Amino acid sequence: MSVDYSNLSDFTGWLSLAREVEPLFGPMADEAPFQEAIRDAIAAKRAFCIRASADEKDASLGGGVVIADEANEIVWLAVAERCRGMGFGRQLLKFAISRLNPQKSIFVQTFDQSVPEGTAARRLYLASGFVDLKDGGPNPAGIPTVIMQLPAPPGNPV
Repeated sequence: MSVDYSNLSDFTGWLSLAREVEPLFGPMADEAPFQEAIRDAIAAKRAFCIRASADEKDASLGGGVVIADEANEIVWLAVAERCRGMGFGRQLLKFAISRLNPQKSIFVQTFDQSVPEGTAARRLYLASGFVDLKDGGPNPAGIPTVIMQLPAPPGNPV
């Protein structure tokens, strides 16, 4: 399992992954703004994935992550159900963090601790040093979220 820069041949895989997590994230896969954002992230080398297979004809993704350099933020991270519990999320998160500025705080919006379905995601971020920063409000699926922060090293800007 290796994390790699995504390319346009992965686009269908991104949409499949999005459809799988829509019950928790809200509508995405058939939404033009989401599709455009994924294409833009791929073109800008801000979208990374773990492919389910080395076979170029297999468009399925085991997981994907998108970052925003300017905000030093993890914008989107999801792991396909069939790949959960296998370390995909940990690998994607580690890779994403390595592509962001380690001298500044890194941010991510994830599920509030009151959301049982978000326990695995919260555990992943907490194990990597993230802490709850503030209420993130409900996501498009109406699920409570929180903004988490991986604090900057002491003496560095937030």
